Amino acid sequence: MGKRLIPPEPAEVEEVALREALEERYLAYALSTIMHRALPDARDGLKPVHRRLLHAMRQLRLEPGGGFKKSARVVGDTIGKFHPHGDQSVYDALVRLAQDFAQRYPLVDGQGNFGNVDGDNAAAMRYTEARLTEVARLLLEGIDEDAVDFRANYDGSEQEPVVLPGAFPNLLANGSQGIAVGMATAIPPHNAAELCDAALHLIDKPQAKSRNLMRWVKGPDFPTGGIVVDSQESIAEAYATGRGSFRVRAKWHQEEGARGTWTVVVTEIPWLVQKSRLIEKIAELLNERKLPLLGDIRDESAEDVRIVIEPKSRTVDPGLLMESLFKLTELESRIPLNLNVLVKGRIPKVLGLAEVLREWLDHRREVLLRRSNYRRQQIENRLEVLGGYLIAYLNLDEVIRIIRTEDEPKPVLMKTFSLTEVQADAILNMRLRSLRKLEEMEIRSEDKKLRAELKGIQAILGSETAQWARVGEEIRSVREKFGPKTPLGKRRTQFAEAPEHDLAAMEEALVEREPITVVVSDKGWVRTLKGQVADLSNLTFKTDDHLAYAFFAETTSKLLLFATNGRFYTLDAAKLPGGRGHGEPIRMFIDMEQDAAIVALFVNKGGRKFLVASHDGQGFVVNEDDCIANTRKGKQVLNVAPPNEARALTPVDGDTVAVIGDNRKMLVFGLDQVPEMARGRGVRLQRYKDGGLSDIVTFNAKDGLTWRDSAGRVFGTSMKELADWRGSRADAGRLPPKGFPKSNKFGKTIE
Repeated sequence: MGKRLIPPEPAEVEEVALREALEERYLAYALSTIMHRALPDARDGLKPVHRRLLHAMRQLRLEPGGGFKKSARVVGDTIGKFHPHGDQSVYDALVRLAQDFAQRYPLVDGQGNFGNVDGDNAAAMRYTEARLTEVARLLLEGIDEDAVDFRANYDGSEQEPVVLPGAFPNLLANGSQGIAVGMATAIPPHNAAELCDAALHLIDKPQAKSRNLMRWVKGPDFPTGGIVVDSQESIAEAYATGRGSFRVRAKWHQEEGARGTWTVVVTEIPWLVQKSRLIEKIAELLNERKLPLLGDIRDESAEDVRIVIEPKSRTVDPGLLMESLFKLTELESRIPLNLNVLVKGRIPKVLGLAEVLREWLDHRREVLLRRSNYRRQQIENRLEVLGGYLIAYLNLDEVIRIIRTEDEPKPVLMKTFSLTEVQADAILNMRLRSLRKLEEMEIRSEDKKLRAELKGIQAILGSETAQWARVGEEIRSVREKFGPKTPLGKRRTQFAEAPEHDLAAMEEALVEREPITVVVSDKGWVRTLKGQVADLSNLTFKTDDHLAYAFFAETTSKLLLFATNGRFYTLDAAKLPGGRGHGEPIRMFIDMEQDAAIVALFVNKGGRKFLVASHDGQGFVVNEDDCIANTRKGKQVLNVAPPNEARALTPVDGDTVAVIGDNRKMLVFGLDQVPEMARGRGVRLQRYKDGGLSDIVTFNAKDGLTWRDSAGRVFGTSMKELADWRGSRADAGRLPPKGFPKSNKFGKTIE
């Protein structure tokens, strides 16, 4: 007999609302991301992974000027002791701290391949070596002197710093990038000497605003240089609010060649732009013929950036060439500013420039107080020990006798010489060989020196003014190390106004001017043919489709499309598809409703006037310049409400109007009876009992009316012969002259 399986007792199930469970868990995740991953601390400018890397390197004694250790060892110690995450992500963070093109003031001194400005990856961590830089040493300075709080690491086996002492203004000097949950941070690098000057001003004038500090902090200072082309007002606004952006352009100059030729040489590119990708992008645009002013581009970079740009011809304006490149490539980059940081390590907040520096200064004062208290305790302990040494020296024989003869010499020493426990322990722990060095003068000299130092520390602890004075001294020391005359401290990014160029010239410069033929089918498929093609008999169309419009234009032309919804749309001829295949639907280039159809399509020449009319016989004269649309949605000119629709458009070319309806009745009247408007329904042109307007045309009375039949033959009639059709606007009209096309169309095209 087999054993009968008894089902286990059901575990106690707790019902929780899904909404509450999700909210609780997602909030925990969001807080973890904000606090422990994405946002830097306002005090030391570091995220936890960077702080832990520096602390682990300090424990490995990788001091600046000392020996290097393998990056794998640093990463191993970091993830083993403090940061239990993937080794590759930690190594990526270490690499970034060592890249002098990414960090304005690198915190890690790397040996080996740590990547380059082309975007190539660093070598594997087993090949590279690392140690701390002087900047990192300043950030860690005083960490052993109770300068900051420590907390237990993830498994409680080690202690890690909550924040670093931060003697260097790292948050703004090196910047930070991060995306949390529901918030992000984007802080570009700045010049450390300028930040120190601004901080010193804040010490003197604590209420100073961000705008006042721009006397020293002109703007960001990127490790790769470049030129900021924003106005001072927009930069000031960004620093005051903590949000904004900076337009950064590549630095370039013109080099003359032989026989009047010249090239443009780019020596600095915007921050975080990969040089190889930038050149690839420009080469792609060149192949796609979107940069007609550019002849060739090549990379001649070695240690420094050197990108050589050749113009198409020597007559090209170098300024216009570079403007076209700035517009289409990353030679101009917009770098965001979002000063979203953790205040006191706990509260995410967007701060202005002054508030960020204030946070750093307050932290430096707190570090000073903690280090001073620590040093005071050390001095007091040492003075106590020195007092015991002096007594032992003056009573050396008695001290030796007590130690030799007493079983418990400590209480006897304390009672005999009125010593404290610390003093007695110090005497008992003294080595025999120290006795000969134990000279009264040395003890008294050290005592005097320590008492003077203690007096200075007590003066600092007792006066806020003295505290700020000491903080100011420390900041001046940092400024001296990274001043404008030092190689690392010299400002790299410059400021300039972006040159003004005519927008029309810019647009034209970006397109090579060539003749084309625009072809549109009845179902709205558009394509362009190279050159002016008169014979279109070989063109093929989709099944049940045929030619609707064909006209000559240029690649730089703007096309105007008038639709049955009364809107005008603007199309860029350069963006239309080439002649291969059947083209593409015209709706891919404009946002035209599905039930709308094309009434007219022509090249925009500017300055002309058109007579537009709707099916119910209303219309007006409109200037061509009022028909240009700036968006894909078009521009409403003729107001029509379904089922009424726009029906006809004709250029104003004369003083008389002829209009014909679906009922085959024609009316002729003076153009002066039709108003000129920019937008509206217009006035009634012809009255109908049934149907509506079919076509409209304008002509000079002295020349007479002409029309074209389906075979292309031209017929005409004089105003004398049109006497029976002449009338006033809004009349009904009468049947047209003999021989008028049955299509009820005048057959006039727009040139």
